[in-house]
Amino acid sequence: MHCLNGFLLFCIVSSESENLIEIRDLMYSRGARVIFKDLNLTIKRGEITALMGPSGTGKTTLLRLITRQLIPQQGFICINGVDISTLNQRELYELRQRFGMLFQNGALLTDLNVFENVAFPLREHTKLTNRLIRHVVLTKLHAVGLRGAADMMPAELSGGMARRVALARAMVMDPEILIYDEPFVGLDPISMGVIVRLVRRMNDALGITSIVVSHDVAEVSTVADRSYLISDGKVAASGSPDELHAANSELVRQFMHGMADGPVAFHFEAPNYAEQLLGRDSE
Repeated sequence: MHCLNGFLLFCIVSSESENLIEIRDLMYSRGARVIFKDLNLTIKRGEITALMGPSGTGKTTLLRLITRQLIPQQGFICINGVDISTLNQRELYELRQRFGMLFQNGALLTDLNVFENVAFPLREHTKLTNRLIRHVVLTKLHAVGLRGAADMMPAELSGGMARRVALARAMVMDPEILIYDEPFVGLDPISMGVIVRLVRRMNDALGITSIVVSHDVAEVSTVADRSYLISDGKVAASGSPDELHAANSELVRQFMHGMADGPVAFHFEAPNYAEQLLGRDSE
C-alpha cells in the first residue's frame, strides 16, 4: 500500500514540472509471471519518448497501464499531476480523449472510406456540424499527404498509406499525447521514411507529447528525444539515442546493434534438453 497523501503532494508538485507522465515503483504481474518490478520513468512534455526492448518485455502492456486499461498491483502512474488510479469512470473517459493512438496494424474500419475513418472519432465524441467535420478531416488528411485519397476504401490502400490514414485519425481530436505502437512494422523503406518524418513533424508542429514503442533502432534513433530500454521488468538504460549507442552495458549493446549473442538468450527457459528428450524428467 502507498501513502496516498504523500503521493497527492508529489502529483501537485509534478504538475508544475516539465514531466507530463511520471511512473514510479510500478509493479505488474500476470499470474506468476512478473512483467514489471520497480519500473521508474518519466515522459517530458513536448518530447518524443521511445520505449524499446526485446520482445516480451511488456512495452505494449505499459501502454495499456498508461491509458488505465490495466491497473498495476503497486506503484503510481501520474499524468499531468493526477494519479490515474484515483479517477472515476467519467474522469477516465475524459483523460482518454486527450490521447491519440496509432495502432500497430492501423486498425482502419474496413467498411468505411478514408474520410469516414478519420471522421469517426469526431462523430462519436463531438457535436460538430458536418461542414466543420469535413474541414477538420480534410485538414488532417492534408497534413499526412492523403487529402486526395479521401474517397478510397482501406482495401485500396498500400500499407504505408493505411498507416498515414491511421495517423490522421489519431490526430483528429487534437490530442495532448500521441501514442505509436510499432509504427514502422511492415513498411517499405520509403513508407518508413515518410512515417518517421511525420512523427517528428506532427510532434513539433502541434506541440504534443509522443510515445513511440518500436523495435526499429535505426528509425527510433532519428526521431526520439529520449529512449528507454526496458528489460527484466525494469529500465535497463535511458538517455538520448546517441547515449544508448555509446553505452557500456552488454544488454544495451546487444539490443542497439542487433547482436545475436548476449544477455538476451536465444532459448526460452526450459528443462534440461537431454533429460526432456529421454523422458528422464517424467520418471
